[in-house]
Amino acid sequence: MESKILLENGTNELEVLEFKIDEHCYGINVAKIKEIITYQDVTPVPNAHPSIEGIFMPRDTMITAIDLRNCLQRGTSKPGGLFIVTNFNKLDIAFHVDSVVGIHRVSWADIIKPNATISKAEESISTGIIKYEDRLIIILDFEKIVSDINPNTGLNVDALKEIGPRKRNDIPIVLAEDSQLLNKLIVDSLHKAGYDNVRHFENGKLAYDYIKECKDENQLDKVKCIITDIEMPIMDGHRLTKLVKSDDATKGIPLVIFSSLVNEEMRRKGEALGADRQMSKPEIGNLVTVIDELVHINEGSK
Repeated sequence: MESKILLENGTNELEVLEFKIDEHCYGINVAKIKEIITYQDVTPVPNAHPSIEGIFMPRDTMITAIDLRNCLQRGTSKPGGLFIVTNFNKLDIAFHVDSVVGIHRVSWADIIKPNATISKAEESISTGIIKYEDRLIIILDFEKIVSDINPNTGLNVDALKEIGPRKRNDIPIVLAEDSQLLNKLIVDSLHKAGYDNVRHFENGKLAYDYIKECKDENQLDKVKCIITDIEMPIMDGHRLTKLVKSDDATKGIPLVIFSSLVNEEMRRKGEALGADRQMSKPEIGNLVTVIDELVHINEGSK
């Protein structure tokens, strides 16, 4: 979907599409959305996951339809409503919802972490909550929803086997990733690849505070490479990239955007901010190769 926010760099803001299932309000980052279409009949897939309604071809692309109501343990959707067609991790997926309310522009700093005020089903697949006017909007973790249905869509850790045996090293890497699951998977994958010195933070602000602290103490040798997600509470990856790359003291540190949102439009935005590389999350094997290259280049330039 076209979005003015996508034309602005490093504002630490996003646009959220609010939609409803029954009378419950949920949200999705507009950057994930390709289009919104009226419900279409789908072809059931034999032996599919209970949350998969089926497949359909609105044009020349086959799309899997997922029943969000089922994912949220609120029963099964009936024909009707809308499909929110998304693209992330190089996948086209349609999510079946009842209705769309509108688009809201919010700051990542205003997104609250989920807690016990929402149901267990919602808590396990939500990334945050927005208080908007008189209601709470739960931002769902669509990557986790898809990964829970088909684990093969997540990080392809098997790709690390192709790299072969590796020497251990203590090259310091800073990782900003808000998902605890992905944080652990990325750190474990980097350890397998020989990178033992990984400092990981749950959002861009914590990562930037650490980088700034290293800068203030003249210890930027503690940061040889930065890996960042885009979607994070408090401070997103684009804002982190802008802060790092607009500072003469830190702009030479290699920075990799590693996110499910790396599509053509977001890639242009990352390039404008100065990111050295941008990769989609399933490509963990390629991430290691890129880090090898960037760290080697960075070390060789000194």
